[in-house]
Amino acid sequence: MFQSDIGFDAPEWLTAEHMTGTTIMAVEFADGVVFGADSRTSTGTYVANRVTDKLTQVSDKIYCCRSGSAADTQAIADYVKFYLDLQENETNEEPTVEVASRIFQLFCYNNRDNLSASIICAGWDKIKGGQVYCLPLGGMCVRMPFAIGGSGSTYIYGHCDSTYKEGMSEQECLKFVSDAVAIAMHRDGSSGGMIRLAVLTKDGCRRLNIPGNQLPTFWEK
Repeated sequence: MFQSDIGFDAPEWLTAEHMTGTTIMAVEFADGVVFGADSRTSTGTYVANRVTDKLTQVSDKIYCCRSGSAADTQAIADYVKFYLDLQENETNEEPTVEVASRIFQLFCYNNRDNLSASIICAGWDKIKGGQVYCLPLGGMCVRMPFAIGGSGSTYIYGHCDSTYKEGMSEQECLKFVSDAVAIAMHRDGSSGGMIRLAVLTKDGCRRLNIPGNQLPTFWEK
């Protein structure tokens, strides 16, 4: 919808692009990965959706966390899912997380001037186990022990650097992700709603939700 369609000067929230101005995060642990995100989708200063699911499945054991333009990231995830399904049908083997991340990179880098998409690709495969790949704006792709992204991530770099430690258990990773996302939601106006979490191992994906009225508030004590 454009201003010419409605016949008057529309406010910003009515014409702005849907953005998952957001907080996304993923971390590796011994048996797989833990990842999470807030659930707010904004259109300018207007909250268009407060229960968005930004954790998108692209293969049985590979997910992506999306930030940027909602339309752009959804389209890229759909393309990646198509190519991974095609590869699995041709080879009769599950795709690896690295292959998925490189397909994400192909689309993000080749269309870097036209798309607004920042992706975290996380999953488990039998070759390298749990893996997290960070793809910021521009299409760079690098594996990291943990990754954060979105507008809310700027508020939690210090917290994550001081809190993260190697060899964390699944429960420690869940607390690490939920605490960090909650801090970002508290500070960032484009992050909010609830926290969606997922644990991905060789046995599959387990989803968890933290409602908005039960978010961690340890920093207020």
